[in-house]
Order: sequence, then structure tokens, then C-alpha cells
Amino acid sequence: MIKARIHFPAGFLWGTATSSHQVEGSQPDNDWSLWEQEEGRILHGHRAGLACDWWSGRWQEDLDRAAADGHNAHRLSLSWSRIEPEQGQWDENALHIYRNIIAGVRARGLTPMVTLHHFTNPRWVMDAGGWHNPEICKWFEAFTRKVVDRIGDLVSLWVTINEPNVYAFGAYLEGIFPPGEKNIRALPEVTEHLLRGHVAAYHAIHERYPQARVGLAHHYRSFRPMRRNSFLDASIASMKARFFNNLFPDAVADGVLSLFSRKAIPEAAGTQDFFGLNYYTRELSRFDLLHPASMLSLGEFAADAEVSPTGFIANEPAGMWEALAWAHRYRLPIYVTENGIEDDGDDLRRRYLARHIHQVWKAANMCWQVRGYFYWTLVDNFEWERGWTQRFGLYALDTRTQERTPRPSARFYTEICTANGLSSDVLREYAPGALEAIFPERGPDDLSG
Repeated sequence: MIKARIHFPAGFLWGTATSSHQVEGSQPDNDWSLWEQEEGRILHGHRAGLACDWWSGRWQEDLDRAAADGHNAHRLSLSWSRIEPEQGQWDENALHIYRNIIAGVRARGLTPMVTLHHFTNPRWVMDAGGWHNPEICKWFEAFTRKVVDRIGDLVSLWVTINEPNVYAFGAYLEGIFPPGEKNIRALPEVTEHLLRGHVAAYHAIHERYPQARVGLAHHYRSFRPMRRNSFLDASIASMKARFFNNLFPDAVADGVLSLFSRKAIPEAAGTQDFFGLNYYTRELSRFDLLHPASMLSLGEFAADAEVSPTGFIANEPAGMWEALAWAHRYRLPIYVTENGIEDDGDDLRRRYLARHIHQVWKAANMCWQVRGYFYWTLVDNFEWERGWTQRFGLYALDTRTQERTPRPSARFYTEICTANGLSSDVLREYAPGALEAIFPERGPDDLSG
């Protein structure tokens, strides 16, 4: 029986990721709170409600759990609408609460990574045109400066905007995020304003704290052709990758935004100190002449793929390696800022976690600059247009009582974090189905290496 162990580099960050709207609850002044009240916007009419009740103080017990579980980092976001509920009107109490939360992260021995924009906007921003309005870049910069002035001394790792590609496509093409537009012609100006907003925030942070490290959280989705020998399927997969995956990383690398045409934004070049990588799954793309609009929508999973209970994510660890190799091309330190799967039964999650962390180790073992991993998420939370139908948490949440219950995956992740690695013994206990893929048995005459 094989006994083996893999180790991560010293100082590697292990944690979980959360976002403000999904865990805090009770946000009357943001666009998502209004969106949830519109019929048909959220699956089954769900609303965030109290969410995980962080705004009332339950962040303390959840961060206690994270620290006790061996985590040494936590990624969280701030709500722009709490801090600036009306333009130019700053809520000092909200800033005080956020400062306490981040100080609490640090007091528990966790390194904070703070995200400034995670899908939500103040009501007044959306009333003024949202990300259509070029003035939003100045508004976002002012918000950033206020935040940095109040809490910048506590934070060295910043994410300006979470998944700008997902936000732009979800809000302005698919219409599943507010403002619910389905207008492909809106994408060029919206993506330009998101990019310029990031650039403004990047410089605002560095002006005050030059040693801070600032990046974006890029969502990578592996697109493969449905039919391997189909030129048309391969063309659709390549087009999706170019529009969805490469748009923002290329722009902050070389200062050119390439969507339907190329636009030079030279001030964007080099505005990323690390590469935040969000990866969940891969998909297969098919050319469909009868339904051309579907070519830009989500594809399908492989017939033999191990799929999550709601069919949202396939367990495709090879896609994580592909994502890391893609991120490595940009020659920056890499943090896996999100990776996870919804699985209320907590069986698939443990195999998923083991196989994906193994891919992260392979990249680190190649001496690539992989410096941290943040699992999505700590406690079950409100999953946007999917409401409460998906359970990503290491801890299960009863939304009626706010009771938290650790899943076996929480204990599994503790073993990984505290050991800064993964062993065959731990896999046998928590994810035996992943053992052979990570630590394959060798025969007595197997000298192939």
C-alpha cells in the first residue's frame, strides 16, 4: 500500500473566499437587493435575506472556525453601497465595521485579501447608467481612495474587480445580473469602463501604499470543441476563449482591449502585480447553424463527466492545470482566488478538492509562482441568480436558524492546510476515490517513473 505526501512551498496561503452581498445580508441600497424583489430574477424567488448574517457580527464565529481549521488567509469583499449609499455621502459606521472585520481577520492569524467590487453596485450608480457611464471610473476611484484611506494600513493584497468578464457578460449580454441587459453592442463600452475603473483603483492604492500588491480576479473557463475533428466546433471554442478568458488579462498586460475591435488603452499596461485565478470547470462547445445565438452561451459537459448535483459544474481537474498554465503565461505570481463545487451531500466535493489541489501542487512544483489557494466558500451562501439552491460551503448553513454544521470536507481541508500538503493517508480517509489519480500504485517491475 503506497504511502506518500506532497508539500507546498513555505508561506503558501490557504483560505476560503467570500463576498459581501453573499454573506452579509440586509443591503437595501444595492442593485442586487432590488433585483431580488423582481419576479423571475432569482431561482424559486429566493432572496439573500440575512445571508450568513455577517453584518450583525457572525463573521466573528466564522473566522474563528477558519482559524481553528488551520487557514492562514481569507479573501473577502466590501460593499460599495454600504460605504457610499448616496454619491459623495460616506457611511463612517460601515467603514468602521469593515475595519473591525479586517482587523479581526488579521487578529486570527489570517492574511486578508480584499476585493473592492464583487458584482454589486450602489443604487445611485445604476440610476446614473451603471457601467455604461464613463463617469463611473471616477466614482469607483473615489470609493477606492476612501477605502484605502480607512483600512489600507491593514491590507497588502487587493483585488480591484472580481471577474470583470463574468460581470460584463452576465449583466449586459445574458441579462442574468442587474441591470439585465441583453445587448451585445453594450459590451465594448462596458468592458472599457471596467478596465479603466480597475486602472484608476490600481493607481489609487499604489499612490498611498506603494508596496501593496494589486490584481484582478480572472474567471477562466476551459473551452474545448465538442467534436475533436470539427473545425467549426474548434472555432467556436477558440472564439469563446478569446472573448471570455483573454479579454481582460491581455488588456492589463499590453494595454490593448480586443473585443470586436482593438482599442489602445496604454495606461492599462502593467496594472497587475499578481494574477488572481478563478477556475471551476470546463465545457464543450458545439457549432449549431440552426441556433447561432447559442454559440455564445454555455456549452455542455462531457458525457462521462462527474457533474455536481444541479448540473452546474463538472469535476474536470485537467482544466485547472490548463487554467494555471494559461495564467503562467503572464509571468506574475498566481493566487487561485476561487475554486470549488456545489455539493450538499459532500461526496463529490472531497474528490474535486483533492484533484484540483493536486493540479495546483503540480504547478508549484514546476517552480511557477503559485502562492495561494482560496476555496469557494467557507459557509453556504446566496449564489446570485441561483439563490439558495447551491451549497458550496465547507460548512452547511441552516438559513432558518443560522446554525453552521461542518461537512467532512471542512475537516479534509483542515488536514491539507495544517500539513501544507496532501498525504495518501489523508486521501484514504477523506477522498479515497481520488487516491489512484494522485498517488498511483506501481507494480514491482515498474521503473518507468
